[in-house]
Amino acid sequence: MSKHVLIVDDSPTVRKFVSVSLSMQGFSVVAACDGMDALEKLPQSKFDLVITDLNMPNMDGFELIKALRENPDYKDLPVIILTSLGDEANKEQGAKLGVNSYVVKPFSLEKIQYEVSKYVSWTE
Repeated sequence: MSKHVLIVDDSPTVRKFVSVSLSMQGFSVVAACDGMDALEKLPQSKFDLVITDLNMPNMDGFELIKALRENPDYKDLPVIILTSLGDEANKEQGAKLGVNSYVVKPFSLEKIQYEVSKYVSWTE
């Protein structure tokens, strides 16, 4: 049984790159274009991990993470921020919201796989 990962990013290129790389590792991946789209897709599957950008239209990453942490069904769901915003203020905000990892773009395939492997095993 594969693990389910939700990728949330307004960049189609980032969504495709992360989705393909994790799919090649055996993950079942669903992509969302912003926080609102992610919240609509969350009930459709039992996700094991969320990877989210911060700067997105409609609902940004911080708003999404806050909504996840306030929902009993998702409060313990591991969240990795994947963003171009590498300043300390944003990292501190992520930590306050209970983010598990913070990855700054540009990133390597190995880096994202390493971060994912800290929270979700590759095999059942």
